[in-house]
Amino acid sequence: MDILVNLDVPDLAAAEALYVAAFGLRIGRRFGDAGVELLGAQVPVYLLVKSADSIGAATRPRDYARHWMPCHLDVVVDDLAAALARVLAAGFTQEGDVREADWGRIVQIADPFGHGWCLLQFVGRGYDEIASIPA
Repeated sequence: MDILVNLDVPDLAAAEALYVAAFGLRIGRRFGDAGVELLGAQVPVYLLVKSADSIGAATRPRDYARHWMPCHLDVVVDDLAAALARVLAAGFTQEGDVREADWGRIVQIADPFGHGWCLLQFVGRGYDEIASIPA
């Protein structure tokens, strides 16, 4: 099974510049004016142009203001401070303080298109620090 990440955006050029600068992704394929494939992560990221107020889910229109999503994306980094500085310089906003956990550090961020993300830096054995394995 393959998993693809698709992000609806209202402005392809702005989204492309943001994600390339923030995460060091590179352009794969272009789909005319409708989208672009970004490579360099474990899964490809597709930026898909969808106009605000077009239907997004069921009968609800898309809204590119910051919103809660039941699904968000985590980016695992080696140096949280450096990664946070890079995404902020690219145009993301920080939502709250960096938090410490037994498995590492985390900070919530958001892109200008309303998508929520987290940056994670694992320490020690990462999630294995807190995980139990079923017998």
